[in-house]
Parts: sequence; C-alpha cells; structure tokens
Amino acid sequence: MGAQEEHDTARHRFDVADAAPVLLDAQGVVRGWTREAERLLDYGAAEAVGMAAAALLTAEEARRLPELAERCRNDGGWAGLLTALRRGGRPVRLMVRITAADDFDGSARWLVLLSELAEAPGWDMSRRVLEQLVTRSPIGIAVVDTDLRCVWSNPALEQFGSGPAQRRLGLRFGEIQPGLDAESIEAQMRRVLETGEPVVGYEHVGRVRSAPHRETAHTMSFTRIDDDRGHPVGVYYTVVDITERHRARQRLALLDRAGEYIGRSLDIRRTAQELADVAVPALADYITVDLLESVLRGAEPTGQETLLRAGQQSVNEGVPEAVVEVGEVAAYRPGSPPLGCLAEGGSVREERLDPLGAEWATGIAGGRRATFMELGLHSAMVVPIRARGVTLGVTTLFRRRRQEPFDEDDLNLAEDLVSRAAVCVDNAWRYTREREAALVLQRSLLPHRLSEQDAVEVSACYRPADELTGLGGDWYDLIPLSGARVALVVGEVPGHGIGAAAAMGRLRTAVRTLAALDLPPEEVLGHLDDLVARSAREEGAGPETDDTDSARGSGCVYVVYDPVDGQCTMAAAGHPAPAVILPDGTVAFVDLPQGPSLGVGGPPFESVELALAEGSTLALHTDGLLARGEEGAVDAGRNRLRQALERSAASLDLRCRTVVDALAPARPHDDVALLMARTRLLGPDQVADWDVPVDPARVAEARKTTSRQLTDWGLEEFAFTTELIVSELVTNAIRHAVGPIRLRLIRERSLICEVFDSGDTAPHLRHPRTTDEGGRGLLLVSQFARRWGTRFVPEGKVIWAEQSLTDPPD
Repeated sequence: MGAQEEHDTARHRFDVADAAPVLLDAQGVVRGWTREAERLLDYGAAEAVGMAAAALLTAEEARRLPELAERCRNDGGWAGLLTALRRGGRPVRLMVRITAADDFDGSARWLVLLSELAEAPGWDMSRRVLEQLVTRSPIGIAVVDTDLRCVWSNPALEQFGSGPAQRRLGLRFGEIQPGLDAESIEAQMRRVLETGEPVVGYEHVGRVRSAPHRETAHTMSFTRIDDDRGHPVGVYYTVVDITERHRARQRLALLDRAGEYIGRSLDIRRTAQELADVAVPALADYITVDLLESVLRGAEPTGQETLLRAGQQSVNEGVPEAVVEVGEVAAYRPGSPPLGCLAEGGSVREERLDPLGAEWATGIAGGRRATFMELGLHSAMVVPIRARGVTLGVTTLFRRRRQEPFDEDDLNLAEDLVSRAAVCVDNAWRYTREREAALVLQRSLLPHRLSEQDAVEVSACYRPADELTGLGGDWYDLIPLSGARVALVVGEVPGHGIGAAAAMGRLRTAVRTLAALDLPPEEVLGHLDDLVARSAREEGAGPETDDTDSARGSGCVYVVYDPVDGQCTMAAAGHPAPAVILPDGTVAFVDLPQGPSLGVGGPPFESVELALAEGSTLALHTDGLLARGEEGAVDAGRNRLRQALERSAASLDLRCRTVVDALAPARPHDDVALLMARTRLLGPDQVADWDVPVDPARVAEARKTTSRQLTDWGLEEFAFTTELIVSELVTNAIRHAVGPIRLRLIRERSLICEVFDSGDTAPHLRHPRTTDEGGRGLLLVSQFARRWGTRFVPEGKVIWAEQSLTDPPD
C-alpha cells in the first residue's frame, strides 16, 4: 500500500467496536483468535492459533511484514491497509490497526484489530489530529456562539488584519471587521442557527483591516454546530479571499457590456460617449475621450491636428472635473502624457499624480485651470485610440473616489476596452469617407454571375435607390438543386443603407443554406421566418432600438423548377407573386397565397404547383417595379408591368433591362430587382429510369442496366464509378426501405444518379474502422461523387449523387 492510500484511509473513522481482535506474539505467530476473526477470515480458532501471520496474507503483503514489524517497534504501532486471504484463497481488503499489548511477564505481544474495508465506517482521528486540521488550514475558520460572539478562530484569519485569536474572542463580526457589511453577514449566521441549513459560497465585498484602502472580495460558508442533544451551540464559518477571481469577473462583465453598448451606431461622437459611459464607474471615476479633428470630419488623419473633446463622464453628476466641454478643443501642454501617448502610440500609467500639478491642459478658450488636488484626482492612465495601426485619439482615465491607484491589471483592462471602442470609432470614420465604396460592397453581395445550368435560361437586373447612402436591400439568386432542378429567389429587406445591405447578405446566405437541405418552398420560408424572428429577438430589435440591420419584415418569393417534368412549385412571404410569360407572349400573374413577411409571425406559408410549358418565362421581381409615386396601387403597378413584359426583345438580357428601364427611373425611390428565367425541358435522351424489385439479387441487374445506359450516352469512362454508386444506393434502399424502389439517371451538365424509396429516414455517412465488415457504402459514394445528399418527397425520399461530366474520373 502506498503512502497516499494510507493517508486517504486515515481520513475515515475506524470503529473499534466492530473490529475483529487478533493477538500475535513477537515472532508474528497467532496466539489469540476470536469469533469475529473467524467470521472475517473463515478460519476456526484451533486452525488459526499457531499459524504465522504471513500465512494469512497475500504473498505481496507478506513480503512487507519485516518492514511493518520494524515500524511497530519504533512507533509503538501501525495503522493502514492490508490484503488478507480467506479460507480457500479469496482475498479481502482490511483496515488494520496494530498496538503493543505486552504480557504480564514482559513478553512482547501485539494486538491486531481487523475491519473489512467494504463494511468499515472509517478511521478514527484524535483531537490532536483534528486540531492540526483547523489550525494549519490556510482557510480562515472561526466559531461564534448563539449570540454571534467569537469563541474560537484559527491563525489563518490573521491574514485579514483582525489580530491574533485572543484579541477576537468575545467580539461581534462588526467589531472585528468594521469595513465589511457585518449586518448582512450576521443575518446569514442567524439564518443558519434558526434553520440548521448550511450556507455555502456567500460572497461579499468590502474593506478588511489588512487592506483598508481597497475593496476585497471573500466567500464565506456557515454551518451550525449542535451539542449531543441536537441543540445549537453556535456557528462554524470559513473565509476565503477571492479578490482576484472577483476582479476577473468584473473585468469580463465590463468587456461584455462594452461589446453590447459601444458602437450601436455609426456616429463617432456617440461612440466616444458610449466608451466614457461604460468605463465609469466600473473602471474609472472620471474619463475623457479626445479625438483628432480630422477623424471627426471623416478625413484622413495626419497626426498633426488638434484634439477635440468627443466624450466625457464622471461618477459625480454634471462632470464637475471637466475643464473642457464636449466639442471644444482639448489643448495639452507639450510633453504632457496625452500628447506623448498620441505621438508614440503607447499607453501611460501614473500611479500617483502630483497633487499640485496642473491638469496637463493649457490655452483652453473660455475654460478653467485647476490642480489635481482641487479636482480630487490622484491616479491616471492614458490609452491611445488605435485602429488598423492609426492613432485616432486618446482616452484619459482618472481615479478620484476610490483610493487605490490604477495597477497594471487596470491598464490592461483599459487597453482592451479602448481597443474595442477604437474599432467602432474607426468604422464610423470610414463609413463617412467610404460611402461610395459601400455601394460596391452591396453589389458584391449579389451574385457576380448566375450559375450555369440547363434548367432555365436566366437574366437579372438590379437598380439601387437614390438614397443618401445609395444602398438598399433588394436581392436575387439562382441556386442549383439536386436532380437538375433550380431554385429562383427574389427578396427585399426593408430600409436602406449599410444595415439593410448587411441584413440582405445574411438573408441570402441563410436561403442558400436552407436550399441545400432540398426542402419544399413553404418549408424553406418557414425556417427562414423562424431564423429572422430569432435573430431579431437576440439583437433586441424593437421600436426603441436601432434595428436597421434587422431582416424583420423582409419579403421573399422562393420558386423551384424541375426541368424533367416542367413542374414549378413556389411560395411567398410578404412579396409580390411572379409573372409568367407564356410561349405565345401572354402575361399572367400566378395566383399565389401571400404569407406574412419574415419574422413578424402569422399563419403558415402555403405553396402552389403549376406545370410550365417549355419556353415559358418566369419574372420574379421586387415591389419597386410596381409602385411609382402616386400611382403606387398594386393593380396599376401590375398593369404597367404586364405591358412592359409583353414587349418582345432580341434576347432575354435585353428584355430584362428594357422592363426595368420602362418601369424604374434612372434614380428610383426604391430598389428594383428583376429576375427572368425562361424554362427548358430535358429531352427523353437525357433521362432514364427503372423500377428495381426489392430483392438483393437485382442489384447486379441495376448495375448492368446502368452500364448499358452510359454506353448509349457515350459515357463509358463513368461506368465504373457510376456502377459503384448505383450498387451502394440501391443496396442501401433494399436493406433499409420498405416499398417500391426506382432508379433514375439524368445527363445534364453533370451525371446524376437518384434512387427513390418509400423510407422516411435519411442515411448518415459513417467512418468505419479497419476491422468493421460494413458501413463503407456512403463513404465510397462521397469519394466518387462531386456531391450527394437526400431530399424528401411526398412518397418517401430520394438519395442522389452527382458526378461532374467535365472532370472524368481517374
């Protein structure tokens, strides 16, 4: 048994009354055997007496006996764990205590007390051991009586400056530590005395005698002490200093608040004031935020401009420490810490200010002069406001009410805080200077080019509104789906500016993500509605907040077109229904149920399905094409749009631009987006499908059929990989699905393999171990296919895999 195991055992209580006594002589031979020993080890007295103790132990433990005998002779006994052998050789773990028991004639004897470890209640500890536990503990411990007067305490409490234990005897907590909230602490003690329920982890902040000039944090736990009759006689409590942990939590809370509060707008002055508001009183008692004049104007800083006061705050109402008002020039003496910080870009900390020194300021028009003593300021930090390697200004923090000076941790926290605010200041500054570049940003969020595919011929036209920022939230997209299908999407985010552009980008990304799940249009809009509503709640968008970057109230129409059968399914959320130009030139608007706008709540979305003849053109648009000035009624707007769509043009691109030019001025009051898609149908020579019986023996036949079809299409080089994909997908369907199975091949710009079955569970890609006999099917499919997935249909599901025809397999 190791020393640690012995130490752990000694923590428990050893009940002598339940132990089995055994008497050994000086040579370790059993001379006395009891019924308890017989019960424990199954040896009778006649058999056990005369046996060597080593015969009762395992071989490993027997080898330790000489060492234990030596320790018993030197220490007068021994306590620990041993493993003995019951009759028949079964081992049993025992708690053992050996004490000297010399005979009356002076011959050496040893009394051995045995207790089974699994049943023993523990090990007894003497008063001396208990006293060591509490007196040597680094945790402050004290006991008060029912009058809450100290009757005992350990030396560790002296670290809090309350003096030796004798000085604390008979005193109440408030007399021992007057700088703490004794009333609240004693209320916890009374609660424990009354209820008997311990209080664990009670935290409080105050000033102890050992550190009267700074706040310290402690955690206390209280436990009632009862006498033998169960009557309370006092309270036992512990004290642990958690000041560092408390300060770390405060720092994190301050940074979290800064992340939420600073930079809620693109106004530079407001951002500077938000920085000042956050830092007081959590970090400083008085703070000033000064920015370069060029930064406030949105110009490129040169480092030689004057500083202007952009924000300030104080723990005292009215900011009486200020010698400069917000908006005025903050002129500092040459060589002063703020100017040095501005020039060198490094922070400065002055632990103690010269009480008679000036406030570093001079030449303030209409301002006042005052010494640090008159202002009550005694410690300061200066932190540069830097972003992207450019110094935009300086922040100066002072201590006044709190007596402890700024330390290194305070400086690190201030630098983190100011760096976060610097990013927001930098954003606001660059917003003014790069407004035109923001328009390029919005256009970059729209598709640079629409994906090439065979389902539709497509063209799009976008025209932003002529607002102050030139930004809006209209968008469009074409998303290739599985099975040669495509999704056509047009949407509109309310508002204009960078916020609307950002919301549009998030919405378009979300639609693309949902489209990858191959959901029906009404389900895509349902998930999108949930996402927008949840985002608005998390961002706190509401009537009292700036929610210009929220997508709540957005409109969207989502259309899925299948070129195999010409079926088109669509759903709308607060958005105009698409128009359809039939092959003969007739224009009609789809009778599409209007769902609620995204994020506002309402009834579930509904979809409609219609068959489109080849050569029909879908026209998805935003409401900017319908409304124009006082003639913004829906019917009038539709009539104008119908007339514009009826005009023929040499190409679809020209027709799209002609419609926008006819209905939207060069600088419209609202964004305009138009997406036109002329439908195509895949020919019979591009699609092949077969029914597959639910029989594992038919998998080989499916492979052969696939190989013949690829030969007919001239795609022999894809035979091996396609047969493997077909084999795995059909086998998976036969093994797990119920009902009919259908195999379909589509030759488009890619080679698509689809397996239909009636199951409602999607397969999952596994990564089998080398010893596994199966589970590699979908892993192989994923290796040979460019992409694969599952989509659900009313009759079940489709597992599909797609190979690129422009990149033949090796």
